[in-house]
Amino acid sequence: MRISLIVIGKTSAPWLRQGIDEYIKRLARYAPFQYVELPDAKLKTSKPTPDQLKQAEAPILLKALEDVDHVVLLDEHGKQPRSIELAQWIEVRHHRGIRHLALVIGGAYGFAPEVKAKAAEKLALSALTFSHQMIRLLAVEQLYRAQTILKGEPYHHE
Repeated sequence: MRISLIVIGKTSAPWLRQGIDEYIKRLARYAPFQYVELPDAKLKTSKPTPDQLKQAEAPILLKALEDVDHVVLLDEHGKQPRSIELAQWIEVRHHRGIRHLALVIGGAYGFAPEVKAKAAEKLALSALTFSHQMIRLLAVEQLYRAQTILKGEPYHHE
């Protein structure tokens, strides 16, 4: 099963980019993984409303999701699994025959209704609120952690 983490906009902080790159490199040892940074939405107004921004991001996200057969939004209202539960969740989807699982991180204001409609599920990585840039690092680390749990490796301690 191929796993993608699809995000809207560039990761601007070098320290976040460095951490993300480290976990992308680690993930490559376990499964086909792709980190996809989509371009920011182009708007004609300098101060768009949250809804205008979500609507502008929607076609960019939907185009990136065309070949994905299981879309999961990382959303504050989603189910909050523990790390072991996330590993089991990934394993179940693998056994169901899902070819391409994509976790999606939207912009600062979340997702437009048409993107939500494309999703099979929603997950939250925490009850805390993180910036949409910081959650990228947390997501790739948790995907790596899940793979080490599934392989019985000593990265995760419980």
